[in-house]
Amino acid sequence: MPSCVIAAKCDGCKGQDKTACMYICPNNLMKLDRERMKAFNQEPEQCWECYSCVKICPQQAIEVRAYADIVPMGGAVIPMRASDSIMWTIKFRNGNVKRFKFPIRTTAEGSIDPYAGKPAADMSKLDQPGFFNTDGAMPVIAN
Repeated sequence: MPSCVIAAKCDGCKGQDKTACMYICPNNLMKLDRERMKAFNQEPEQCWECYSCVKICPQQAIEVRAYADIVPMGGAVIPMRASDSIMWTIKFRNGNVKRFKFPIRTTAEGSIDPYAGKPAADMSKLDQPGFFNTDGAMPVIAN
């Protein structure tokens, strides 16, 4: 289900040029109504349900209703973000509450070098037999 902004909680990120949800949305769906200073999802049917806007909202003003097999109708999924972790609270319609806490990241942003300890690429090996296939030719697919 698409994201939904709770207008009573949204403060438009205090009138900045770009709200947190606008910054984080991978599909560029979140917009700010400058008259009301409230964010909104301009194309709900295009929402990827990635929960990025839900997690980043400083006012906890955005919800995404989960599918019925995860959270039955009447339930809610509420994130609470700290500087080093995020706590998910799942409220079921029967009153049960479950909480899950996960670290946001385990390393400093930008500190990982994925190629550390690996040899440099040798472009001369690309044409050698056996590198991608045995004879260097495209494979033949029989019908």
